[in-house]
Amino acid sequence: MTGDPHKNVLDALAAKGRLRALAPRGGRDFTSNDFLALAESRALRDAASAALARGVPVGAGGSRLLRGNHPEHEALEEEAASFFGSETALYFPTGFAANAALIATLPREGDLIIYDSLIHASIRDGLDPARITAIAVPHNNVTAMEDVIRAWRGQGGKGRIWIAVETLYSMDGDRAPLDDLVALAARHDAVLILDEAHATGVYGDQGRGLGAAYEGAPNIVSLHTCGKGLGAAGALVCLPRLYRDFLVNRGRAFIYSTAPSPLMAAVVRAALKICAGAEQERAQLQALVRHSSERMKGLGLAPSGSQIVPVILGADTRAVALATALQKRGHDIRAIRPPTVPEGTARLRIALTLHVTPDDLDALFADLAVEMAKA
Repeated sequence: MTGDPHKNVLDALAAKGRLRALAPRGGRDFTSNDFLALAESRALRDAASAALARGVPVGAGGSRLLRGNHPEHEALEEEAASFFGSETALYFPTGFAANAALIATLPREGDLIIYDSLIHASIRDGLDPARITAIAVPHNNVTAMEDVIRAWRGQGGKGRIWIAVETLYSMDGDRAPLDDLVALAARHDAVLILDEAHATGVYGDQGRGLGAAYEGAPNIVSLHTCGKGLGAAGALVCLPRLYRDFLVNRGRAFIYSTAPSPLMAAVVRAALKICAGAEQERAQLQALVRHSSERMKGLGLAPSGSQIVPVILGADTRAVALATALQKRGHDIRAIRPPTVPEGTARLRIALTLHVTPDDLDALFADLAVEMAKA
């Protein structure tokens, strides 16, 4: 291959139907993670206005360990720990930064990391294979996890075991077997990392996530992103104080990053309060989930049972063509292709939010039936 190496890579992606490009939003929202429709809500706009009026700054001006630490950050972390039921919390600017910092910092040399094969890329990017053994296991296979643990111990492994999963998987919409995972962690004195990104705000008492019953245990670390169900930005890591102190001292993504906006911290504080009382909104979203499940079955497709509804098509080009056709019909749906999902599982990812109605869903699935018959 000749020519510019960057262009060669882009040309190869285009030939496979995997070239990415930024596109404006348009049509009915079936692609965002704004599940409770809070991102553009009057309530969060009012919270931002009130915070500005009382003098909360937009920018932090530095890292948390320098002058960037603001009372809004500390108030948010205290309130988040109370809300989610953890000993402490630490606020990061993004969920990606939080996950990468967790997995790169907390496991120590000689430890073992086991992670679900479909886990977020942010966990994978934090792994350092030269320092710690990290093994992917088949999706939602707790038996395979235990087999890995026993084999590792049998080969002389003496460190701590860390198990990383999503509670609700971002591209498949299915749940982790949390009871079995918690029991596995207890049997092997392991730490269980629960990525609640797509469950926070949507599931659990007051929207505290699918792992709410386990929060506060000394071997549980959870991640709650603020830019999905909570409608704001950033991520809250909920964890024991010892691990929080370790992240503050050794987590490079925390130490060397400008602190999150104090204004956004104030907005997240408001979002947590809204979330606690949003039972009607959660019920409305679950009604949409049930409605979509019936429509999926009518098309011979398997429903996920959650607000994340994948339509697996296989070929990259087919997924792109179908997404494009649906966009032209007024539905904002995007094609998801490898490496975001495994090879041969390119798909449409339909996200259900309170931005749409049952009638919008009916129109979408009617158009989907027509376009799938063509593709």
